[in-house]
Amino acid sequence: MNATTVLQQGLHDFWVRHRLPRGAGVLVALSGGGDSVALLHLLLQLAPLFSLQVRAAHLDHAIRAESGRDVDFVQRLCRQWRVPLTVERLDVPRLARQRGQGLEEAGHELRREFLQRTASNLDCSFIALGHHRGDQAETLLMRLVRGSGLTGLAAMRPLSDSIIRPLLAFSREQIEAYLAAVGQAFVQDASNEDLYYTRNRIRHRLLPELTDLNPRLEENLAALSQRIALEEGFWRQEVKRALDTLRTVDDGELWLDRLALLALHPALRARVLRQALLEVRGDLRGLGAVHIEALEKLLEGAAPQAEVHLPAAWAGRRYERLWLRATPPVPAVPFAIEVREPGEVRLPDGRSMLLSREALPQGESPTAVEFPAKAVPFPLTVRSFRPGDRFHPRGALGSRKLKKFFIDARIERELRYSVPLLEGRQILWLAGLARCQQWSCTEGEGPVLRAVVKAF
Repeated sequence: MNATTVLQQGLHDFWVRHRLPRGAGVLVALSGGGDSVALLHLLLQLAPLFSLQVRAAHLDHAIRAESGRDVDFVQRLCRQWRVPLTVERLDVPRLARQRGQGLEEAGHELRREFLQRTASNLDCSFIALGHHRGDQAETLLMRLVRGSGLTGLAAMRPLSDSIIRPLLAFSREQIEAYLAAVGQAFVQDASNEDLYYTRNRIRHRLLPELTDLNPRLEENLAALSQRIALEEGFWRQEVKRALDTLRTVDDGELWLDRLALLALHPALRARVLRQALLEVRGDLRGLGAVHIEALEKLLEGAAPQAEVHLPAAWAGRRYERLWLRATPPVPAVPFAIEVREPGEVRLPDGRSMLLSREALPQGESPTAVEFPAKAVPFPLTVRSFRPGDRFHPRGALGSRKLKKFFIDARIERELRYSVPLLEGRQILWLAGLARCQQWSCTEGEGPVLRAVVKAF
């Protein structure tokens, strides 16, 4: 087959193989370079077969002096081919400084945001990018140089959510041969020759050197990425299965079973932790192997309660659970409420404590306690834990530091300050946990002071 037929058949097969829908809106990221021009031309040939609605979008990065020339080119091309075009200009150098990012990183993020915004406005289901096999090889090497893990070495996917890369299996030479065959011009981006950029150094220096050792290097690297991506699909299933058995989610927080995590194979555990952070944060930007290692140390350490601060995330070990949040938990505010007579006391967490005088005991429970009224006179205090508090729990030989009681009962650090303490001459009751040793009611004895904690 000639160059024209090879790519046209390749695009048709791509649509069928990935079971993409008929009648879809497709937004082409059109830079004016050969790859994106070829992609737009090919999609227009494919459009009648699948009833596609093809649109184009061009972002002027305001980095190069000739960027206005690129805008003129894509505008003329889209008028000629009758393709709706969206053009936007952003001062990427200025925005990169504001974001504290390099030009490459900022340009990539701003382009992605522009394309997603435009696709949403135009009701396009897919964003088509013109990446080819050479780009895939460069991406793999760039991530390898930067110390990426296996997930990163899967590089670019042909289909990733709404992003499609129909040309990923083809070389730059095949794309240029296609353009020559159809007689279509394109613009040359001078920045592609600038060795200031990491990708260009890999393209013009590293890849040629390695290709001298193996003329099929580009093809082999692309195939390696494809194999890794295939295995990553398997890992995603395993991670989901494992995480579903470990998790407890509440209002954007994630709690994981520590012992079950430690029982996982280290390779699976590391991936589960990455996925858990992804769910808490929404992305994995700024996270690396060192942060996963910090979580591993938290799980394996001797301290039953400890924490680590991660980029845009917080993790705390609370005895046999791992607690993940986007931000550190806010400490409970200490409180103290004087109570001069029976009645209802509103607690800061939304619960309430009801104090009443009863003629006879009605029985105790985790949420209710009773004392002889004459032994526990008003005023009383309902308050939070204070360092140095001592408490004599029922059944113990004597008083002990309340902090030690909390530790032995495995009460998590954040909960200690929200446990309401009923205090008279001493701490009488840790609501929901334990009463003091003294002043138990005997059957038939009255009157009784009864305290009950009511739920939210």
